[in-house]
This record gives sequence, structure tokens and C-alpha cells, in this order.
Amino acid sequence: MGIIAKGLEWRAGDEIVCYLEEYPANVYPWLALKRQGVKIVLLEPAHLGEITPELVSRALTNRTKLVALATANFCSGYRIDVQGIGALCRERGALFCVDAIQTLGAFPVALDHVDFLAAGAQKWMLGPSGAGILFVKKSRRDLLDPPIIGGWNVQSPNFIAQREITYAADGQKFEPGAYNHSAIAGLRAAVELLLETSLPQISTKILSLTRALNEHIAPMGFEFLSPRAGDNRSGILTFRHPKVVTGKLFELLGQNDVVVSLRFDRAGSSWLRVSPHFYNTVTEIERVAELLNRAVSAWPTSSAAPNGCV
Repeated sequence: MGIIAKGLEWRAGDEIVCYLEEYPANVYPWLALKRQGVKIVLLEPAHLGEITPELVSRALTNRTKLVALATANFCSGYRIDVQGIGALCRERGALFCVDAIQTLGAFPVALDHVDFLAAGAQKWMLGPSGAGILFVKKSRRDLLDPPIIGGWNVQSPNFIAQREITYAADGQKFEPGAYNHSAIAGLRAAVELLLETSLPQISTKILSLTRALNEHIAPMGFEFLSPRAGDNRSGILTFRHPKVVTGKLFELLGQNDVVVSLRFDRAGSSWLRVSPHFYNTVTEIERVAELLNRAVSAWPTSSAAPNGCV
């Protein structure tokens, strides 16, 4: 996101539409542009991450230069309509930039109306930290200057520096120096693994696992932050129990070699985030549900935490 924020030309009065409840890496690069006179327009959905084309449409003006959103919210897992929002941006003359780290490798991302996309390799793509993907639509390449200039992304015949800077063609324009070869090799291996199975199959498997967990724990009174049905589901299922301290459930799962994330909303409420991939099994999901339901059944009523928060 920083490459996009620093690479575009900004003028005082330009507007960026974004969302404060995104992962900070997709917030701070845009907020920093206020120093250049850019106006930040923050979306305010009714529910965490629930960003719709209608909501975005109401935020757009004739000064909107860019809309910056995540393909899915890192906390709630709400997956946005990339195609619909992108078409809206194109119609209104705004650039569309997406942070795809929460879906790339698990769900398809329609690029028809996406101008810029970035994603780290270490999540759903199953790659190593230190590698990632930057997509710049060809028709937008000249709008974006690389924030770092080195010996590789400027034309230097026979490595002889020229008096004028002419950027290298294609993606090399954004590659200023030596590559992180080991991380790139790891990313290639991860992508090859994903390609052994079709993306639709991966998506279907992931959604079936989160649905199974949902169905197993909902009868025990768990509350869900994530969408439980429809096209806005992602690979993230976020939930808590109103009578059990979320942190205790997190510790219990960790003690039983179950890796989940503990997440907090702006109000301070704590939630468990479970994100199974296609290699996980129904048996593993049933074990997670059993651990959670057993903990709820054994939790002393007098020790209940209000709203499940700590």
C-alpha cells in the first residue's frame, strides 16, 4: 500500500475513501497523505467490515481520486464485492486499490476494475514472510512512480548510469534492487501447491469447514462477528461466547495445539478468529468445536465475563 500511496501524484483537495477498521497497513499510508492536503473520507458501515457498493457510492465525490479497501476485513472476515465496487469506481472516475492478503490464495479476485492490488505471501497463499505480490494495471503504470529508485528499475545500458532517469519497462519499474531470492522461491513453491488444486475447489472446501464449525458451536450460544451466509463469507470465522472469557478459550485451544487468533474490535471486545485452509479436515474442525463446547459447558456461571470481553 505504501508503494501506491507514495507513488501517485497528489494535490491538495484530492480525496481518498478508506476504512479505519482495516488492518493498519491499509490505513496509515493513506492517513499520512493528509500532510499533502489530501482529504481522507472514512467509511462507516453499520457492522464491522460490511462495506457495500451502496456505502462506497455515498462517499464518492468529484474530488475522489482513490478508493482503498481490503478484499476481506481482517477481523470480521466480511468479503466485499470487488467487482461491484470496482465498476462503481471506474464509472465515477476514481482509482481502486485493494489489499488482497485476506483472500488471495483462497478466493478469486476479479481484476476487471482493480487498478492496484497488493498482498503478502504469508497468509492464504501459504508463502514465506518477506515475499508478496504487487499488481499494477498496465493502463495505470505511468501514473505510478516507484518510491525507491535503484540500479535495477532505471534503464542503465551495460550498467552505465545515464543523465536522465527512464524507468524500466513492465513490473521491473517497481523492483529497485536485488531480489529476496529465497522468499521468492518459497512463494513459487506455495503457488505451485495451490495450483495443484483448482481455486474453486479450495474456496468450496474452506467455506465448508467454517460452515461446519459454525453449525457445531452455534447451539451452545456463541455469537458471530462474521457473515454466516451469503457471498460475503470468507475463510475467516470470528466469534465469542457471552458467558466465557475469550482469552481463556484462546489459551485452551493453544494448550491443545489448535492455532487461532485473538482479535479485538475498537470497543475492546475480544473475539476468536478461526481461519482454516483447504488442507484442514472436518475431523480437525469437529475437535475444535468439541473443545469449545466442552469449555462452555464447564464454565462456572458466576465467573461469566460481561459480553465475553476482557
